[in-house]
Amino acid sequence: MFQHLSFNSLNPNREREWRGVGLARNHGYAIFCFRHLLYTSWTLAALPLHWRAHRESFLLSQERDNFDVTFSNYSINQLSASPYEDLVPPVLHHIALGRHGTQWRTEWKETVQSCIDIHPGWETHVWTDDTAAQFVEDKFPDLKEMWDSYTYPVERIDALRYMLLYEYGGVVLDMDLKCTRALGPLRRFSFVAPEAHPVGFSVGFMMSSRRNSFVGDIVNNLATYNKHWLGLPYATVMFSTGCHYASVIHAAQPDRSSLKILPGPMHSLNGRVTTPTFEHLGSSSWHSYDARFITSLGRRMHQVVFFCVGVAVALLVRRRLICTLGNRHNIREVM
Repeated sequence: MFQHLSFNSLNPNREREWRGVGLARNHGYAIFCFRHLLYTSWTLAALPLHWRAHRESFLLSQERDNFDVTFSNYSINQLSASPYEDLVPPVLHHIALGRHGTQWRTEWKETVQSCIDIHPGWETHVWTDDTAAQFVEDKFPDLKEMWDSYTYPVERIDALRYMLLYEYGGVVLDMDLKCTRALGPLRRFSFVAPEAHPVGFSVGFMMSSRRNSFVGDIVNNLATYNKHWLGLPYATVMFSTGCHYASVIHAAQPDRSSLKILPGPMHSLNGRVTTPTFEHLGSSSWHSYDARFITSLGRRMHQVVFFCVGVAVALLVRRRLICTLGNRHNIREVM
């Protein structure tokens, strides 16, 4: 006859060993289940480290690119990058979704018109709820359901920026950017955006060639990063579709030398500022109650992300451990 053994019959050392094995197994299972979340969280958290790698290769400069970042050597009305090839098509995109689609702020009429006036002959689009929805349905049908389901309107705006740039190329501009000079000199670069603070680039102004592979990667990864990050509106927007998200995709590119960034603080669009190309009114209305809190975390954001993911993993491990111990208790009772 075989003798049934229970955990009570094991010596203390053997029991601790078995519990250690069980705990390690549960941790391994949790890591496997959360591997995609852990990876995306790591890319978000590690951006401050990865962004600065080879920064000199993609930051626009006179020395490396023979480009005057002050724009003082270019005509205010220069519409082309000639004698260089124009990689960015002459198309302007403004996005006015939600209540702003029909009720523009007074100053926005002036800012949008300023960009149209200083780029005569360029194709111009002001995308509204109806035209944007039809565009996404026609050109990106696989993303339409997700696009419609975004919690915050600015997520739809951000995602639309990338889709428009990929499909048509051109220039995407926030409604509160007043153009003070033509953007022609920048058309020789396949992608351009201004540097953001404290890390990454701003998506309020971007220029891109049509079907740019980097912009395509931004579009293709939207579903992967579509999560309610940290349970906060501002973090959700920044990490799912916003500047931080797009900068993570930039940092992941094997060669970033062609993905040009206008250096800050000269070109940064933080608050109400004047840059060599724009007057930024700083009238963004989507920043929620948690925006200042998230921004104040700065470079410690990676610690917050890992803490939250760690808590989630720990809760799963605890739940599985309780279930496992409960099953063992039931087995002992049966024996």
